[in-house]
Order: sequence, then C-alpha cells, then structure tokens
Amino acid sequence: MALAQPAIAQQSPLLADSFPIGGGAEALCQVQSRAESTLLSSPFDRAWAVVCRDTALPVGHIYALRGDDADTRIAAARDDFTCPEGTPEVASERVSGATEMQCVGARTGLPYTVISLDHGRARWVAEGFSAYDSALDLALRSLLTDAVQPGEVTVATASVADSEAFARIQAQTLDVRAALAEGYRRNNAGDYADAAAFFEQLGMRDTADTSASQTEYLANTALQRSNLGQFTEADILFAQADALPARDPITERKLRNFEAIHQLNQGDYAAAIARLGQPLRISIAPGGDALRQNLTFTKPLADRINTGNPIMKALGLVDDQRLTAEEHAAILDAQADHLRGSALYYQGQRAEAEAALESAQRRVVGVRGGRVVSIIRMRGQILSQLARMAEDRGDLGRAEGLLKSAVDMVAIQYPETRSLAAAQAQLASFYARHGREDEAATLYRGIVDRSLERTDGLTSLAGQMGPWFDILAGRMGSDPKASAEFLSASQILVRPGVADTQAVLARELSAGNDEAARLFRQSVSLNRSLERLRVQRAALARLEGEDAQPQQLRQTERQIADLEEQALNTTVALNNYARYRAVAQRHIGEGDLQGVLSPGEVYAKMAVLDDDVFVYVSGDDFATGYRAGVTGRELATKVAAIRDTISRFEDGNYLTSPFDVEDARALFVALFGPVSDRITGASHVVFEPDGAMLQLPPNLLIADEGSLQEYLVAMEAPDADPFDVTMIDWLGKDRMVSTAVSARAFADARALPSSDAPRSYLGMGSNATLGDAQGGFTGIRGASGASAQDCEWPLAEWNNPISSAELVTATQLVGGGTDLMTGQAFSDTAIKAREDLENFRILHFATHGLVTPPGPRCPTRPALLTSFGGSDSDGLLTFSEIFDLKLNADLVILSACDTAAAADIATTRAAGLGSGGGTALDGLVRSFVGAGGRAVLASHWPAPDDFDATTRLMQGLFEGQGQPLGTALLGAQQVLMADPLTSHPYYWSGFAIVGDAARPLLNVGG
Repeated sequence: MALAQPAIAQQSPLLADSFPIGGGAEALCQVQSRAESTLLSSPFDRAWAVVCRDTALPVGHIYALRGDDADTRIAAARDDFTCPEGTPEVASERVSGATEMQCVGARTGLPYTVISLDHGRARWVAEGFSAYDSALDLALRSLLTDAVQPGEVTVATASVADSEAFARIQAQTLDVRAALAEGYRRNNAGDYADAAAFFEQLGMRDTADTSASQTEYLANTALQRSNLGQFTEADILFAQADALPARDPITERKLRNFEAIHQLNQGDYAAAIARLGQPLRISIAPGGDALRQNLTFTKPLADRINTGNPIMKALGLVDDQRLTAEEHAAILDAQADHLRGSALYYQGQRAEAEAALESAQRRVVGVRGGRVVSIIRMRGQILSQLARMAEDRGDLGRAEGLLKSAVDMVAIQYPETRSLAAAQAQLASFYARHGREDEAATLYRGIVDRSLERTDGLTSLAGQMGPWFDILAGRMGSDPKASAEFLSASQILVRPGVADTQAVLARELSAGNDEAARLFRQSVSLNRSLERLRVQRAALARLEGEDAQPQQLRQTERQIADLEEQALNTTVALNNYARYRAVAQRHIGEGDLQGVLSPGEVYAKMAVLDDDVFVYVSGDDFATGYRAGVTGRELATKVAAIRDTISRFEDGNYLTSPFDVEDARALFVALFGPVSDRITGASHVVFEPDGAMLQLPPNLLIADEGSLQEYLVAMEAPDADPFDVTMIDWLGKDRMVSTAVSARAFADARALPSSDAPRSYLGMGSNATLGDAQGGFTGIRGASGASAQDCEWPLAEWNNPISSAELVTATQLVGGGTDLMTGQAFSDTAIKAREDLENFRILHFATHGLVTPPGPRCPTRPALLTSFGGSDSDGLLTFSEIFDLKLNADLVILSACDTAAAADIATTRAAGLGSGGGTALDGLVRSFVGAGGRAVLASHWPAPDDFDATTRLMQGLFEGQGQPLGTALLGAQQVLMADPLTSHPYYWSGFAIVGDAARPLLNVGG
C-alpha cells in the first residue's frame, strides 16, 4: 500500500536535492546537493558531493562559485589531497573548454583528478578520486547541462549490487530533511526495502529528534517492513512508535493510516477498519485553530509552511506553492477513506466500499484541484480499485479505462519504478482474466525485463504476477521460450539474504589470494564494522541522565570517522582491478543454468506469490514450469502439520508423533506431480524452496503411492508400530538432495574452487557445565524450554552438554590433520581467538543451538552454546561473532537444533548486514556462509540424541569421505531409514545441505 506522501517531481539536477547517475535500473552513484558547505559565501554559490556504493564518504565534490577568488577558496579548503606547485593543467578531453590536473592524496598517495572551467557566471571545479572519473565526469556534465546525462559509471563494489545497502549510504550522507523526503519518495516508487533503509538509518542518525519525530521514523520503518511481509518486525516497531508521546496531528494521522495498512497487508480487514475509527490523540493541525480564530500564523504552522524546508517540497510541491498543515491533514484523511474502502471491499461490502473510495477521490481532488504531487499514486490506486469494482459489475470498458488512467497517472510522476510496474501488472492481469493474452504478455515481459535489471526482489507486485506464470505454463508445449521466461519471472521475487552473502563469498573466493582479493575482503569487513558501529552509536545517543555514556559515544564516533576513511580508501584502491568494477548479477538464464547441471541432475525451484504457488524444473536437457496443485495457505498448513508430527514443544517437552504420511504424499504430488518421473529418475535433486517449504526438507516427501498404501495396510494390524516407516519410498531415499537459495547462487557455488586449507577437520562441542544450575538430558540439541528473564538464556541451558562421541569418531575416521575443542577449551573466546580456523576444510559443531527467542517478546538472536571463557565471555557464539570468523571451509556441520532457522532483522543489522533477515536460512546458515563456508549442513529441527541417531548419522557421513557430500550423507541416512527404531523422518531427514551436495567430502587420504 502507498503512503499519502509524494515523491519529488522530476526536477532539473540544479534544483534537486539529489539525483542518480549512470545507466541501468539502479545507479551506482548519486549526486547530492551540499547547501551547508563552508565554501558557499553567497546565495549564488553551489556545492555537490558524489557518493557511490560501498563508500561511506563522498568520492568527489563539485563547486560552482562566483568571484575571482573561487580557485583560491577551493584550494585552501583541500585537506585530503594536494596539487603540488607546478602541476600541469591540460585541456580536458571529456568536458569542452575545461582543463584537468592530476593531483595526489595527502595521506594515501591515491591519484586525484581536478577539472576546472568557467561556465555562465561561475567558476566550476570538479575534484575527486581518479578511480571515480567516470562518475565525476557524468555528474559535472549533468549539472552543466541541467539534465541528467546518459552514460556508464564503472566503479568497484564489494557488494552484490545491493540497493538497500546503497540506500543506507545515501541516508547517511544526505541532509536529514532531504533524506526523509527521499525515504518517502522511495516508498511511493514501490522500493520498500530502500525506503526501510532510509527511515531506519534516519532513526539512528537523527537522535536529537529536531527535524522530524522518532515516531515518524519508527512508523515509516514499520510500514516498510509490513509492505515487505515482515509482520513481526513491523509489530515491534509500531509498538515502539505507539509508546512515544503524541507529537502533532500530521504524525498522528500517519501512524493511524500506517497501522491500518499493516492490518490490510495481513488480511485483517476488520482490524484495519477499527484502527481507522480510533480517535486521534491530537486532532487539530498545529496553529490551525489560531489561524481560523485570529487569522494569525503561529510558529508551528509557520514551520510547516516554510518554503525552505525540503520535506515540504516532497509533501506538496504545486506551482512553487507549499501545502499547509490543514491541506496535508486533509490528504491523510482522504487516504484513510481510501484504506477504509479497500477493507470494506475485501469484506464483500461493495456498495459501502465504492462510496468510501469515491469520497477519497473527492477529497484528494479538492486539495489544490488535485494538482498536488502527494496524491498522484494514491489517485492511481483509487482508480485501480474502482476498476476492480467495475469489473465485478461486468462493466469491462469502464474497468479498462480506469486501469489505463491509473497507469498514465503514475507514469507521469513515477516513471520506471515499482509503482508503475504495479499499475501495469494490474492492467496486465485484467487482460489475462479476459483472454487478451498477447496484450497481457507485452506488459508482463516489460515488467520482468526491467525487474531483472534491479537487485532487490519484488514484494507488493508479486501477487499481480500469477497470471503471467499461468500464461507461460499454458504455453510450455507450444512456445520453446516459455520455460526460459518462466525462470526469468521467478527470479524477480525476494530471496533470503543468504543468497547475497553466498554471492559475495563467490566473488571473494573466485579471486584467489592476490592483493585484489585482500582488498575485497577488507572492504566487506570494513563496511560491516561500520554498520555495527552506527547501530551502537544510535543506541548510545539515546541514553539519557544517569544512563548516558558521553565518553563512549565520542569514542564510537571517532571509530566511525576512522573506519569511513579506511573504507573509502580501500574501495578506491579496489578500482584498480577490473573484475570488481563489474556488478555481479542475481539472475541466470536457462541455458546457463542447464550448462552447470550434469546428466541425472534436476533443479526444482519454487515461486510463492501470495496464495499462488508455481514450480520450475530443469535438467541438462529439459525444462518446464507449472502451477502447483496447492495454494500458499494450504502449503503452510500442510508443512505445519508435518512438522508437528516430527517435533513440537508441548508442556515443557519435545514430542514426536506418528509421521503425517498423507500430507507428505499430498505435497509431493502437489509440487512435483507433473514431473514425478523426472524427480524419481534423478540422482541429484537441487531444491530451491520458497514460502513454507523453507522450513521443511523435501527429502521426506513421499515419492511413491504404492509405498504409502503398503504402510497404511500395515497399520491395520493390531500390533502395528506407527513409527516404523521402513517401507516408505521417500524422495530422498535413493538420491542426493541439495538446498539452493537461488539459481545464480547455486551456479556460482558450483564454480568455486575447493578449499586449499592444509588441515582436514576441526571438531567443537561438549561444553563445560556450570555447577549447581539444574540441567539434564533432554534427548535433543536445542533449548530446554526453561523460562528466561530479560531475554537472556537461563544458566540451566549450559548443564546439558552434548556428548563428544560423534566428534571423536569423526576425528578417527578422517585420520590426520584434525583437531578437537571440547570441554572448557570449547569457549566462545577460545574460538574467536584462534587464528588458524581458515586452515581447516571441515568445521563440525556438536552443541546446543539457541535459535528461537528465549521468551515470547524477545528478539530472535541465533547462537551456538559454548563453554564460558574469560571475563568477556557469554558462553555463546553469536550470529555476529560467527560472521567475523575467517574460514576457508568446504563444509560447516551444525549438529545442533534447528540451525536452518532465521535471525530477525534487528540482529541482522546489528551484525553489520544491510539487507535480509527474518527468513529461514538467514540465521546461522547465513553467518557461516559469510564467514567462508562453501556449504553448510544445517538442521530443520532439534537434532535427536535418542537411539544415538545423530551420532550414527555423523559417523556414517564421515565413513563416506572421498565421495560427493550428498552421497555420503545419503548413505548415512539410508542406514537410519532401514532401522525401524529410527525410520521416522525425525531421526534422518532433518539435516539439509545448503550448497552443492555434489562437491566431494574431503579427498581420500585427506
């Protein structure tokens, strides 16, 4: 849903607060106005900064100064580089009439470029790192011509074209008020992840809370999280916003509307209507009452009408006029009508819904004749919903006209954005519903092509893409391009953050060990450290009174300034290496995917679009796509039912029930029925899950109806053992199974070189106990369920250590080049202190995984339980600490509880990661991939210790060394499958290989 906030209208670069440069759907650099520059001595002087991905500080500056002393003033202000006396000036080949000088960094020795020319009445000077000449040149020409110039920017980046991370950099470097306006623009453009980054970063920056309230930042961040489907995070943030005192009627209206949108996003229409009906804590616009009574301006009202406020430019630029607070309130109230109408429509109250939408339309048009920038997207959405009602009545001509008007309206203000794509997708789906496939296909292809150029996945648009998948599925037998287009469309959806982390690891490892690789790793590390410090600074800045720590705050700010300079210099140096000036792609073509698959391998990819579920399946010589025989809600219900029979926590105990064989068979048929022969005939299934299947390994789905019937007949015997499922033909019974997080990431992982670490194996586990705290054997490797206080784990968790038997056995089977850390030696501080972790090809943890929150209102902060070490030890190897380890491992084994689970967004940000979080596989799996693990063997539920199941599984795994990892794991699983005591999937199915199961498990004799 949209906010009742506008984007800045398309302006000239000279008038804009910022503008992007470089071609493509996402720019690598941005030019930002710097009105606060000390070099500006008159109203006619101007200054800009050039900011690029992975650089927390500007890489260049541009000045347009009047006066004969302009060059002298600029030279006197330089402190980061010098132009020695006698440095020659030569005619510029890039900018007509300009001269260039090559200077040098004062502290770094890195080359600088200075371009100078007279233009108009001003002296123009552009200066910056020579590595960023392409960006500096494009920025200067755009300003000189007052039009954004086309061209390519080639700069180094250590990220995987992460737009959300770049949004954070922009939010840090823009003026606070301009950054707030840009956050609203990103939301209205449909870029919810970017908008969340802006508002989240502003909340950390603007701790003085002067230009806009923390309520506004929190509410906006919450709304973006809701728009992204991250509802738990949104609940927490909205609760924090509600706890703050009421500030003004504008913010109160925003909070009301945003919380109603949050309820609509979750499908709770009654709750949305109820929230919209709650009275505002402050209802009159600040100063509005005095204005009506006395025709005078009070200071709050004057502040809001002040023409110098860039936020107000974003909130209502109309013919150089500004919205008053009352007009702004009227628009927000119109949005409330719009939201009420939407909720009523979904409740089936069509007449009341149409009346509310018509009321919203009249209200917004009544403000300045409807010429206000802030209502453009809202009007487009109202038109789209009125079109849906016309379609329901059978008035197809009116419906099409309204949808076309919505597209035209949004295209004017938000061209080439997700908002325009959403309007086009609604029109395309209308065409598809009424048999106009060719018209629908034209629109859908354009949406997919533009989205593939972007790096962030679709969110709100996903629900409108279902008809395109249905069209393509219907063409599989007649159109040879249909399967490739199906794959392309599936790759524009949001993927877990671990996919980005895996791509970064692939870029790092593919470079080898030269200077470029060192710089790349340093850049990644510095940027993570910076993000962590910014989170710490925000927390410190909010402490007041006796809790305040001003000395630590100043120290953190100095650390940030130092790391920002180091990060900038590192990225500049990285520009010397061409391989890092190419942006890594997140998508892969069908031909390239088939090219990495061997005969007998099948890649199966799910795409869950709201309640629609689609599946793409490819081998080296075939490909197809189809609608699954299950809805998104049905899928979630079946997955939950299956998991409940595997492991559920009830009355303080983990319980296992007879396996839900009916749902396991039904899911196989629903997901793989059209290609069952391909799946069962494969030797290796690579599965990319989505939706609820992120929480369930596919190997436990039942591939054969006959084996299910054999089990059901056997259960009719009076002495039947329902836990004996040895006769079942599982999907994973005779074939390797890999879990992929994206097709591109799988292809990259397959191309990676194996670890060249000199040693084979490091086993860690069996923590030391803590004396009198009560513990005891629970039969699983997870939290005991003991209650926690203040969201800290009770000490009893440390008194149920896992046996070291599987580690000792693995050490014996591997042979030489091994090491063990058990008992007191297995502490978090000891692990972090080891400088030789990258010397081991396999790291194996056998301990408790603490992956669920310790209490109902606690954050999800996944960690592995360790012994307590020194005074700074907490007995936990946390998500962030794991990311900081330096590994060079082919495999990380997490023989613990539910280690394939998520880390929440707050934990992810605190670890210095700018994107992802809140999704399965984004927890411990992501942290070990980020540390340098090519593949991770992770569990989907508590690892069982009864019948020595997990120890036997790990023993069988290492007995298969020298074989492909998947083959070794399969052999160990087959032993448990064949044993009536351990044939239940609880004992053998939980561990999944995240990565490529075809890679070897050590080399024979290694």
